Amino acid sequence: MIDIVKVVEVRPLTGHAAFVRFSNGEEGEADFSWLGEETGEMVRPLADEGFFSRVFLSNGVLTWPNGFDVDSIGLHREMAEQGRLRRTAA
Repeated sequence: MIDIVKVVEVRPLTGHAAFVRFSNGEEGEADFSWLGEETGEMVRPLADEGFFSRVFLSNGVLTWPNGFDVDSIGLHREMAEQGRLRRTAA
């Protein structure tokens, strides 16, 4: 079964990381260091830390000014597999 989650808060951190809080009450630090290895036209600008820090939410999805976005469900699954999520206090 797939958990349908959206991102409800994002804050860029140092380097290519971001604090992310999901609609199911879980949160953690997402690692986007892989962006430095990508060469695609949409991803290339995110290698610049200043541009990366311009992340914002659009309909519960991490988005950047050039239109690049990251699927919230996939991000949640990846962070869970990496042990990067914790449940927030109710």
